[in-house]
Amino acid sequence: MQGDGAATSMDERERFGQGFGQVGSPVAEPVRDIAEAGGATLPSAQPRSRKSLTQSLSGNVLSDLHVEAARGTPFLFLPVLLAIGAAVYFALPEEPAGAAIVATVTVLLAGLFLARGRPVVSLGLAALLVFSMGLAAAKLETWRRSTPMLGSPIATTLTGQVLTLEHMANGRIRLTLDVIGTERPQLRYAPDRVRVSARNVPDALAPGDVVSGLVRLMPPSGPVRPGAYDFAFTSFFQERGAVGFFLRNPVRVQKAEESVLLRAQSLVQRLRRALAERISRHVDGQAGQVAVAMITGFRAGIPEETNEWLRRAGLAHILAISGLHMALAAGCVMLGVRWGFALFPQSASRLPVKKYAAGAALLLATLYLLISGGAVAAQRSYIMLAVMLAALLFDRAAITMRNLAIAALIIIAASPHVVVGPSFQMSFAATAALIAAYGWWTERRRRASHRPHRERGLAARVAMAVLLFFAGLCATSIIAGLATSLFGAWHFQRVSPYALPANLAAMPLVSLVAMPSAVIAMIMMPFGLDGPFWLLMGKAIEGITLIAETVSDRSPIDAIGLMPRGAFLLLVSGFTLLVIFTTRLRILSLPFLLAGLAVWSQRDLPDVLVSDDARLVGVRVANGALAVNRDRPNGFTMGDWKHALNVDQVIKPQGVDEGQATPDNAFSCADTVCSLEHPHGGAIVHLKDPADTRAYCSKAAVIVVDDATISSPCGRHVLLLTKKDLAQNGAAAIYLSTRPDRITRLVHAVARPYRPWHEHRQYSRAARACRPTGGINPPAGAL
Repeated sequence: MQGDGAATSMDERERFGQGFGQVGSPVAEPVRDIAEAGGATLPSAQPRSRKSLTQSLSGNVLSDLHVEAARGTPFLFLPVLLAIGAAVYFALPEEPAGAAIVATVTVLLAGLFLARGRPVVSLGLAALLVFSMGLAAAKLETWRRSTPMLGSPIATTLTGQVLTLEHMANGRIRLTLDVIGTERPQLRYAPDRVRVSARNVPDALAPGDVVSGLVRLMPPSGPVRPGAYDFAFTSFFQERGAVGFFLRNPVRVQKAEESVLLRAQSLVQRLRRALAERISRHVDGQAGQVAVAMITGFRAGIPEETNEWLRRAGLAHILAISGLHMALAAGCVMLGVRWGFALFPQSASRLPVKKYAAGAALLLATLYLLISGGAVAAQRSYIMLAVMLAALLFDRAAITMRNLAIAALIIIAASPHVVVGPSFQMSFAATAALIAAYGWWTERRRRASHRPHRERGLAARVAMAVLLFFAGLCATSIIAGLATSLFGAWHFQRVSPYALPANLAAMPLVSLVAMPSAVIAMIMMPFGLDGPFWLLMGKAIEGITLIAETVSDRSPIDAIGLMPRGAFLLLVSGFTLLVIFTTRLRILSLPFLLAGLAVWSQRDLPDVLVSDDARLVGVRVANGALAVNRDRPNGFTMGDWKHALNVDQVIKPQGVDEGQATPDNAFSCADTVCSLEHPHGGAIVHLKDPADTRAYCSKAAVIVVDDATISSPCGRHVLLLTKKDLAQNGAAAIYLSTRPDRITRLVHAVARPYRPWHEHRQYSRAARACRPTGGINPPAGAL
């Protein structure tokens, strides 16, 4: 196949995803022209001795470019460029002007029109245009959302319509409410949607009902450290402007007349809730809650211990309604329909059975999307599957890079913000890697098919089929695991060391028992015969959780520490080239991968982390532990900090008045002061009383004051962080120099000027240097 791009067969084009990018299309034509302009021809019979090494290498590269153009590879770069544009928009330090983006797109369109006939210029302008369209799509989505965000905690009487209702593992009930009104006080800038929890709710409360009650609302929090998960960003694009909890149990109130759309949404939510309760009646305990999560998307009821088992074992992906669940459910229906037609050979030979099966699978996938709540991950998976099933309906190959690229284009255009999230990245990375590996294996088998094969007996064929099944399962786990581990390391700073054996043990239960049982149970539910199948699904889930618990208990620490942004971008670039190219051009990925690993090996972890409420300080100490200044630090924050700093041990503070020696690596706390001597020299001090600040100016390298009203009494040799600084700029990461009393670098989690999803921070009392009002702390597990 080397060098013969023009001879690429239609079968090869289908397999490698050609179609929209085939020869003669506007996408592939510039690449083909470039290759031809460079002199790419069919391999010559001229002896190699008459060619220089440079000419030979150049000829091979141009020949491979021709082959890639013939296979439609340029089209695959469209979603990549669109995603890069959207990601650059969200990473910008300040909000770009919409007029400037529109002007850029207009100029590029005009330039592309004027550059006709110049393939190199046209290709460059087209790439810039798609990149700019990614910027424009992200800007448009941000403007379209414009979610009102609460600026400061407040208690008010809220009336809202129930959108979703979830039972949490701690017994509380979490409600998502569309706000109808507030009173006592009436909020001038009330959020449109909130997520709140309650200890109890009215009997038979269902989505669509209207409730009212006294509620404590708080703004969505920012990242717990620079680069961490941003709850405010997610809430902004999910149109949730506040979180909180009911101070008293809410009561049902008479609701106004609903629109047709609201009635339809309420009906879907009631069906989801009824289905979740039906599953819970047949499957109790944690297995029942996992089953509910896999079918309806309600995950709040799963105990945190079970969640942690699944995460450490690398099995947490079974909880998210993703491509795996959609594909398994659709696959069960397709197999069932085709097997059913196979019982009637005469009809099956005359009818397009595969199309009927694809249509039935698409119908079930649509139903699955509705009952799962239509979360972002489920929508993305549905679009991917729908594109592939639609390809079958039109007699096209289903599993191709082209179809994956079409799905990515649709998702990015509709919701550009998902490109910076782990769900989108891990899902598409795993799928792209599997398709690329499948293409390579198919090509290898095609070449091997010309060789003679000896006939095997029935027993040998059965044994080979079983062997191939488990070999395929192993290969799938390895390929998908390697593809997603990069993104897991970037977003979560953790990699499951025993994910492969855990998936090899658990996935047969998911693929062969749990999901098929769920599909059959859904089909049998109208006849009241679904109970045994839910029980069978529950038994499979019990086996999965047992595997997760066993692997988790024997797994070493899975924290790997922070990955530098530069290393992540280089590794992603190399991965993208590796899965998109199908020829020897894949070697272009190698420099990016090696450079990414080299940058990663030279990373520098922060020495001090400070929470954005100025209450928690963590210091990385000499023995690889994390010293904190609070006896009971926030569990979520500590979990994130431990993974980011690659530590497993947390050292609690030691009171100096207990008559015992204070460990060198622990905070010494007395009254309102906590301090720790850092190995690099200088002290890290946390103060609750601002009056103590001046006394530590000459002793400390870093002072954190849990007060927003103080102005700095120290000189520049001391880093002073007040509650106001942290409220305005977010959590802080501090890199200390080996030189005593000198700060190397200070990084905040929130950039200024504020982006739209952080603008609410400037209205908090701490950001305005006001004293706190002595609000009510949320009960444990309320949020």
